[in-house]
Amino acid sequence: MSATLAPTPAPATAKRPGRSGPLLRTLAVRIGTALLVLLCTATVAFFLVRLSGDPVKVLLPPDATAQQEHVLRHSLGLDRPLFTQYLDYLWGLPRLDFGDSLFYNQPVRTVLADRIPATLLLAAGALVVTLVIALPAGTIAAMRRGRATDRTVMTGVLLGQSTPPFWVGILLVLVFAVGLHALPASGYGSFAHLVLPSVTLAVYSVAVVARLLRSSLVDVLASDHIRTARARGLGPVRTVLTHGLRNASLPVVTVVGLEVGSLLGGAILTEQVFSWPGVGRLTVEAISNRDFPLVQATILLFAATFVVVNLLVDLSYSLLDPRVRTRA
Repeated sequence: MSATLAPTPAPATAKRPGRSGPLLRTLAVRIGTALLVLLCTATVAFFLVRLSGDPVKVLLPPDATAQQEHVLRHSLGLDRPLFTQYLDYLWGLPRLDFGDSLFYNQPVRTVLADRIPATLLLAAGALVVTLVIALPAGTIAAMRRGRATDRTVMTGVLLGQSTPPFWVGILLVLVFAVGLHALPASGYGSFAHLVLPSVTLAVYSVAVVARLLRSSLVDVLASDHIRTARARGLGPVRTVLTHGLRNASLPVVTVVGLEVGSLLGGAILTEQVFSWPGVGRLTVEAISNRDFPLVQATILLFAATFVVVNLLVDLSYSLLDPRVRTRA
């Protein structure tokens, strides 16, 4: 009697591991790293600003008595143990409570809220100038490599990276404000007031982005898929716009992200030159007044800007290059 063979079960369909898990883990790790960086920044800022001196000496007149200094120091909480002040400072950070400004006698976040819009406007204007000038300049220089146009662009890049921004600002004021009377030398409130500070702040960023884009695009234009596109009859401009720029964009996006943070942090000197009422100018005033809570908050704000921008740049990689999603 022949044995009856049991039917062979259908093979189970192998499930492809999802990609959301690794992406979420990567995101969690980067967020955790960012929070650790901000904690270290807050700690270093807290202890370093106290090396600048006693703010009570600045807040009181020179002929103030020791009793008056003691009363003011006690009212500001500066007579408490340093570690206790540090713990109170850390306790307020998750609630965005940075304490009260010693000089303005207002909550620090209120003082910052009045100045942040001006700095954001200046950084946005400088970023627009950077992209409008750097992207075409870098692209044209790569397409005209070794020719007069390329040499002209690279000469401008060298000058832009070598010239101090505050000197550029002073020169622009002398030419366009004092000489031509075309733009205001300082102030805030209109588009005309934004032009000179934005150009001043963007000079270095234009040079960096244009130089990197040219270098990256030159490498991409020498690759096999670009030669194949040209062999199919695509013109040089269409080849660059369709195939070249996207493949050359990853390093450029990284630098642009870093430059966004630099535009916010580097606005200190520019705001001083043009009397721009932003966070950079506020930082200089806070350091002069030994306003510990305000200095700590501005430093943390600049650090948070860099951290957030870098995180967004990392996440944008997966949108620009599918290979990054595959590795994730």
